Amino acid sequence: MSKRDELITKYASEIKDKFNQQPDMDLLTKVTVGLGPSIYNADSATVSGSDEKEIATVKNNFLIKKLGLEDSNKLDNAIDSVMETYGKSNRNKYRAVIYYMLTKHFDKASVYN
Repeated sequence: MSKRDELITKYASEIKDKFNQQPDMDLLTKVTVGLGPSIYNADSATVSGSDEKEIATVKNNFLIKKLGLEDSNKLDNAIDSVMETYGKSNRNKYRAVIYYMLTKHFDKASVYN
């Protein structure tokens, strides 16, 4: 099993355990591949829920630029909701899981087709 496949399996477990959902493995794989080599770097593979700069990166680079959403309070609320469900005190909030959950939340899986 490749390192990427191992990470995707880990992300799927996180979605099951933290969000109590059965992951769409095809979409999760596409989101993970879309993150490129950042998934292999301990710092860039995770998102700090308390770091405003990190949250701004999720909002601007992913929700607005990648998913094509308009800047609004809905974006902030969705990020807050995902972070809250993932666990504010959880130090390992994986970027791929957060991006996957936000993609599902906004029903934007078509971006990855």
